[in-house]
Amino acid sequence: MQGLLHGRTAIVTGAASPRGLGKATARLFAAHGATVALLDLDADAAAAAARDIGDAHVGHACDVTDKAACEAVATELAGRWGRIDILVNNAGITQPLKIMEITPAHYEAVLDVNLRGTLYMSQAVIPGMRARGAGSIVNIASVAGQRGGGIFGGPHYAAAKAGILGLTKAMARELAPGQVRVNAICPGYVATDIAAGQLTAEGLAAIVAAVPMGRAGEALDVAGCALFLASDLSAYCTGTEIDVNGGSHIH
Repeated sequence: MQGLLHGRTAIVTGAASPRGLGKATARLFAAHGATVALLDLDADAAAAAARDIGDAHVGHACDVTDKAACEAVATELAGRWGRIDILVNNAGITQPLKIMEITPAHYEAVLDVNLRGTLYMSQAVIPGMRARGAGSIVNIASVAGQRGGGIFGGPHYAAAKAGILGLTKAMARELAPGQVRVNAICPGYVATDIAAGQLTAEGLAAIVAAVPMGRAGEALDVAGCALFLASDLSAYCTGTEIDVNGGSHIH
């Protein structure tokens, strides 16, 4: 049986981390028939992650805060594949800071990677998607953007993720006539490398205790929702935000 993404091409940003959402998403997309480009700041790590998934896939270095770099990699991949069907804007960073601890450098780093990166990478693929009258963009937001933090990242992280939700809806509204869909996923706490070494055992226990389903999220939980939004199963969904939080934020 053919997979949900048979014959499709996809870009996943921030995809080199071994336990990250990006690599889990790339792996699941590949299992469903997609050809995937895994982007990351580290070229060697991106290439290694792509090899780990399979020979058909590629790894590229890309700083998503650099508009020219986003355009260059999108142009290269479109030339290689003929088109780009799917973009998952997963690249992101977080910092567990209180409001008065946030310096200009902290603010710029978190807003740039999470929010500016989502805009720039989307701008790089939109013209091709519009020209074909088809495409799916999946943005990784966070429950932090819905509830104002309260789990791990600081207020600037919550602001960046809330910005992604606003950007998602505005992009969806503008691009819908061209049949380009834009949706967001809002994970709760997920056990990935992004928080490695920054969360105590007591802190993790407190987070899990607040989850009605009784466990932390896993990368594959988020990847499954990304697969749904990337595939034709969600053909009439745009401008949505899907919660993946085990019931910890029901609204």
